[in-house]
Amino acid sequence: MTPPNVHEQRPQWDKVTAHSKPWVKPYNLDIKVHPEAVVRPKDSNDVAEVIKCASQNGYKVQARSGGHSFGNYGLGGGQDGVVTIDLVNFQQFSMDNTTWQATIGAGSHLGDVTDRLHDAGGRAMAYGVCPDVGIGGHATIGGLGPMSRMWGSALDHIVEVEVVTADGKIQRASETQNSDLFWGLRGAASNLGVITEFVVRTHPEPANVVQYSYTFIFGKSADVASTYSAWQDLISDPKLDRRFGSEFILNPTGAIITGTFYGTEDEYRASGIPDRLPGKNDLVGNHDWLTAFAHDAENEALYLSGLATPFYSKSLAFRREELINTTGIADIFKWTDSQDKGTPLWFIIFDATGGAIADVPMNATAYSHRDKVMFYQSYVIGLPLSGKSKNFLENFHGQMTKWTGAFGTYAGYVDPELKDAPEQYWGSNYEELRRVKKVWDPKEVFWNPQSVKPAE
Repeated sequence: MTPPNVHEQRPQWDKVTAHSKPWVKPYNLDIKVHPEAVVRPKDSNDVAEVIKCASQNGYKVQARSGGHSFGNYGLGGGQDGVVTIDLVNFQQFSMDNTTWQATIGAGSHLGDVTDRLHDAGGRAMAYGVCPDVGIGGHATIGGLGPMSRMWGSALDHIVEVEVVTADGKIQRASETQNSDLFWGLRGAASNLGVITEFVVRTHPEPANVVQYSYTFIFGKSADVASTYSAWQDLISDPKLDRRFGSEFILNPTGAIITGTFYGTEDEYRASGIPDRLPGKNDLVGNHDWLTAFAHDAENEALYLSGLATPFYSKSLAFRREELINTTGIADIFKWTDSQDKGTPLWFIIFDATGGAIADVPMNATAYSHRDKVMFYQSYVIGLPLSGKSKNFLENFHGQMTKWTGAFGTYAGYVDPELKDAPEQYWGSNYEELRRVKKVWDPKEVFWNPQSVKPAE
């Protein structure tokens, strides 16, 4: 591939082989990558030149913000002939103190966004708590975190973007400008363009955050089945206070329940949640916003580290009526005890969702899981990763689906093994996405192994 002819002050593009530079290293070491080139543009004009060059020479394009795709899709997902646009240089930030809308560069990591919003007037928005995840991918597939039940998903905060489309044009997209493109970018941006800048609405930081954590140490997973059932009943309650987010994490030694409540300790106790949480009422503390984010990030790092490892994952999304009953839960947890996992590094995370996310109509954006109340994610890590460990997760997933009619999963939990991935990621919005793809990228310049196909 010949680098584009650009003005001399613009960067030179290096063609590299996989792993020859640190920034080409994949997140999932179990999936080898072979990008044609990895490019670090300085500005949107550079992005446009790269897209035009790649398209003219028959290469596919994918953007990378934080580089945490489970399938390494930002580096081609194991397929040859993909040009990666690394957005690391897009770190711009500003705050409009009249509207309290922030402008954020698409290469920014969530930890940096948190600090910049705080410094710009004590502002905040909803997203995940892994500090080294990039906002460019995270906020355009959903962007879920413990505050999402209260404020909605990250993509629900986006009011406008700058995006470079398949024809190499720099565009603005919002509800009033290129509205069909804006619809698709909020849920499936990697299929439609390279976003370089977000304009987002923000909230005042909560003054108080109460955090809860309780660890159950048992010899068998079956011993925590009743505890899980009680937690599931709590998080699926339609009247559950939206200020509360929670996870249940099953691991080799037992389980951990975490909870975050955005309010005072008195408000937390008045909500009735402590009386319904399984285990002891152990408060981690009553924190300010930044301390609470740091604590959640530390918890998350115990399981979903930013370090590259060989891993495999499965996941599923549940509507309230699709949650597994107590008989099924006991059966699944008992089955888990009987299995050889092939590794001591395995864990299964159940996340509460819903709340404010469900207030937005299903067809308002491309994101299609607004009717869900819970996700599950399972992980095995191995050095190297064995077939036995993968089989354990595949079979665990089979046990889950045996007891539920749930179908579909969050596109943030990319699963390269899914055969009907687009339908699972985008559900009832998939056909409209195909129509938008036909308008904005009919030649599939933006492509990964599970990308949206343009309508015929």
